[in-house]
Amino acid sequence: MNFIDAIILAIIEGLTEFLPVSSTAHMIFMSSINGTSGDEFVKMFQVSIQFGAILSVVALYWRKFFDFKSPMFYVKLALAVVPALVLGKLFDDKIEAVLEKPIPIAIVLIIGGFVLLFIDRLFQRPKIQKEENITIQKAVVIGFWQCLAMMPGTSRSAASIIGGMQQGLTRKLAAEFSFFLAVPTMLAVTCYSIFLKDWNYKGVEQKGYEMITSSSENITLFVIGNVIAFVVAALAIKLFIGIIDKYGFKIWGIYRIIVGTALLIYFSMA
Repeated sequence: MNFIDAIILAIIEGLTEFLPVSSTAHMIFMSSINGTSGDEFVKMFQVSIQFGAILSVVALYWRKFFDFKSPMFYVKLALAVVPALVLGKLFDDKIEAVLEKPIPIAIVLIIGGFVLLFIDRLFQRPKIQKEENITIQKAVVIGFWQCLAMMPGTSRSAASIIGGMQQGLTRKLAAEFSFFLAVPTMLAVTCYSIFLKDWNYKGVEQKGYEMITSSSENITLFVIGNVIAFVVAALAIKLFIGIIDKYGFKIWGIYRIIVGTALLIYFSMA
């Protein structure tokens, strides 16, 4: 992977991580197109640059994350992330296997698009407009909804936002709580990929941090990737909140169907 590839992947991560369009699917497709999909460092890089995206949420909502007078906020996030951590560990190998198959991911992208076309009609009477009114039970239920994103192409953001709306949250609050929940979820996945997971890098079993520190080029790619993901994700979050609050999710459904269909055709002919 060269610097251009790393920059493109980081921009894609920042743009798509918090949108209901599946960042994983977009990065897998791009890696397949530019011929870097089989590289273990690239796979680890795609996960590790989520750290930059995480920081953008903390920076934008710093008052919420550092309001230590409201401990229940942290309790809700801690409990809501448990389902994803447990199921993610149990099905890690199966998820990894699906990541090698772009066609099923494209199909899931399309199916999710059709869901988003009609999701606003299903939940037209939200009752919860403030995070403080989200109960622990509702937070945990949203956490289980988030687990649907273990199938690449689903979108963690889409799954958790739909879960929030199903639990009575407004579109805006469901999106914001999805952002909040992304922080412990993605932080756990990033730490696992860097410090715990074994990668077969150049024929040798290595941890993620060993791959990163194996060369100055890898260190530079890691740093640049996270910085770009941070900046782009911050801009994407602000844009997304404004769009869904005014127009809903239909536009994202149309986007998923168009992109998914195009990629399905591309990989079917490849």
